[in-house]
Amino acid sequence: MSEILNKKALAEIVAVKLNATKKDATAAIDAVCTTLAEEMSKGNKIDISGFGKFEVKERSARQGINPATKETIQIPATKVPAFKAAKALKESVK
Repeated sequence: MSEILNKKALAEIVAVKLNATKKDATAAIDAVCTTLAEEMSKGNKIDISGFGKFEVKERSARQGINPATKETIQIPATKVPAFKAAKALKESVK
């Protein structure tokens, strides 16, 4: 079974790889995550070579069914974050 790697554990790994403090590694991870979110909120695509692409996709409005009442409801259009893994990343996890 695979483990879940949370931000704290990721920061520990990054700190060791960079010979940095956990505090500095956490700050770097936070900066990357914040930048990704800010750029995606502007509608920008982010392409990290060998890793993947982050982008915003639009879901059109559609009809759905409320499972509790079986009533038809209108689901509004929305934007959602999406990630597409690069070929190199796909190959590395095989």
